[in-house]
Amino acid sequence: MDPSIEPMSRVRAIDTEITHVWMVRTFLKHCDEAEDDEDLRDIVRDLYDFILAVGPVDEVEDPAVYLKLAKKKVSKLRKATELYEAIQPEVSGHTNFVMAARSLRTAVDRIAHWISS
Repeated sequence: MDPSIEPMSRVRAIDTEITHVWMVRTFLKHCDEAEDDEDLRDIVRDLYDFILAVGPVDEVEDPAVYLKLAKKKVSKLRKATELYEAIQPEVSGHTNFVMAARSLRTAVDRIAHWISS
């Protein structure tokens, strides 16, 4: 862990990436394809679970607690991302779905980076 990076700065960086996870979650939640795809619904739930677990950045009183919880929950976030990347071509090849996969991967990789920094 890089001691030069303040814990609250890491929390804010993670929160910035969560905005991207939120938008992908919202897109997937409201797409027609989610009506008939249990895997997509599971992905939406897992993304929301991470977002809900860490909570809003404005309510963070102890960055160490936030980072510990984020570290605990990141594996589920990674698995949801991997599942989406795996099923995305079957769900739809439309650019919106392709870009959602790329956006989610980028955000999750950055979240993992900030958790382990």
